[in-house]
Amino acid sequence: MARAISAPVKRERVTRAALTTWIRRIAFYVLLLVAWQMFANTGIIPTYNLPGPIDVVGSLVNLFQSGQLVPAIGATMERLVIGYALSLVIGVILGLLIGCFRTVEDTVGSLVLGLQALPSVCWLPLGILWFGLNDQAIIFVVAMGAIFSITLGVNEGIKNTPPVYLKAARNLGARGLALSVQVILPAALPAIFSGLKQGWTFAWRSLMAGELIYFTVSLGNLLQQGRDNLDPAQVMAVMVVIIAISVVIENLIFSPVERRMRERRGLGSQRA
Repeated sequence: MARAISAPVKRERVTRAALTTWIRRIAFYVLLLVAWQMFANTGIIPTYNLPGPIDVVGSLVNLFQSGQLVPAIGATMERLVIGYALSLVIGVILGLLIGCFRTVEDTVGSLVLGLQALPSVCWLPLGILWFGLNDQAIIFVVAMGAIFSITLGVNEGIKNTPPVYLKAARNLGARGLALSVQVILPAALPAIFSGLKQGWTFAWRSLMAGELIYFTVSLGNLLQQGRDNLDPAQVMAVMVVIIAISVVIENLIFSPVERRMRERRGLGSQRA
């Protein structure tokens, strides 16, 4: 009986906390926009250098009505999905090999650590030389920007599996594939997921860097177009779109999965 009563109470608390969070966020962004518009109206910085939010929204509407915005978003997201999918496959395989085999760790692992420190935009000249000035070069940069973060995340997850889990599983007869699938992989999931999340961030940044150089239908091209036309309102409008896409992907994909993993491990909110 107590369990049946506690469940609705728990749901009510979660709903109330979520509502409070949204109210705080909305209030914060409303105040931020008002302050931004008031500062723009003072004229301390000319509007042709710092447009207000009203001008930015107007530019965003113009981009949508002109038919440039939607195709640009579609083309950018297509490159991102392809590049990130490639990095996901290669990064997970590399991470598993490095985490499971000492020889691979001593050789390939050291190379991955070095390449991780290389800014992803450094791959762009090489991509252009190999593939030409086209979509393949941009996808190559996106993949290379994310692969090593994913690899290191998978590797760290495997290495940080608590030894007590492995001892208990071996005492119960788990060996080989069963040990990896039923014990190591579930224990390593949080670290692996962190690597995937970080890889997505690097992929997104790499994509923007590539699109700024290659003239094609893309959000990066709209940024470049705004700069060439001396139109900071358009530049900021495209930046708002880029941020909005990032927030949507975070809230629809990464946050729910991360929250589910925490709940399955009995970890609630640690905030006051």
